[in-house]
Amino acid sequence: MCIMVTTAKYLVTGGAGFIGSHIAEALLQRGETVCIFDNLATGRQANLQVLRGQVQFIQGDLRDFDTVKGAMKSVEVVFHQGALASVPRSIADPVASLETNVNGTQNVLLAARDMGVRRVVYASSSSVYGDTPVLPKHEDMPTNPMSPYAVQKLTGELLCSVFTRVYGLETVALRYFNVFGPRQDPTSEYAAVIPRFLTALLEGRRPIVYGDGEQTRDFTYIANVVHANLLAATSHAAVGFAMNIGCGERISLNSVLLLAGELLGARIEADYRDPRPGDVRDSLADIHLAQRLLGYQPSINFREGLAYLLESLRSSAR
Repeated sequence: MCIMVTTAKYLVTGGAGFIGSHIAEALLQRGETVCIFDNLATGRQANLQVLRGQVQFIQGDLRDFDTVKGAMKSVEVVFHQGALASVPRSIADPVASLETNVNGTQNVLLAARDMGVRRVVYASSSSVYGDTPVLPKHEDMPTNPMSPYAVQKLTGELLCSVFTRVYGLETVALRYFNVFGPRQDPTSEYAAVIPRFLTALLEGRRPIVYGDGEQTRDFTYIANVVHANLLAATSHAAVGFAMNIGCGERISLNSVLLLAGELLGARIEADYRDPRPGDVRDSLADIHLAQRLLGYQPSINFREGLAYLLESLRSSAR
């Protein structure tokens, strides 16, 4: 078997996806050499085209250890964004999501160890906390995953911690809180709520809300998450830790619709349906640990981010 290798300094798994492509773009803007590893199961060619051929692209699967290992040649830092994301997807097909999210993550860590990679920055999720009533969510509280996806992300964190302690591989895990922004696919069955809302509104459809709409989230604009990843690649203090990346701002789904209506100058009527299994009722990030270990500070608040995304969706529709 012929295994493609890279000579890039940075490898972004899942780099054709929403978050991964933004990280790759930020690295390119700094003049770095970047390789993207993606099987295009959920990543999109359109996201690669945005990078204008400036990155090396390896089409490979995280479950294939030899291909993953070949992609690590000369790499200093891996941003491990590759995953089968979404709680509903993991409930519908727990086996496929486990193979990618757990076995694939172990392959990344093993390959990084074997190829002398300095650091792996791992994309985790606020879903590891589950539906605990305590707000805000802080890293010292017990985890209580409510879905296969949440279990898988927590397992990935534990694998990172073990590889740091046992093998000396530097790892940092970032628990994302409801990331949104341009390039997030609104057409997927498992699409995140904000792109689904805005796309429905722009197309003149009633947005679907699962539950009463009073459930809350700490919606985090993509630029804040990219900034956190770049900080996590260099911070010595952060090695071995898992930390929240959010804005510390609690927004209900009904409030999202109200604000979207204000921005569009329209009155919104939602289509309310039964809650989905595995969904968390309320979520809010305590970001003090990331502030202390990374120097992280969100620069774009929810209203600004929503306006940026709305303009992006309008522009792409023209």
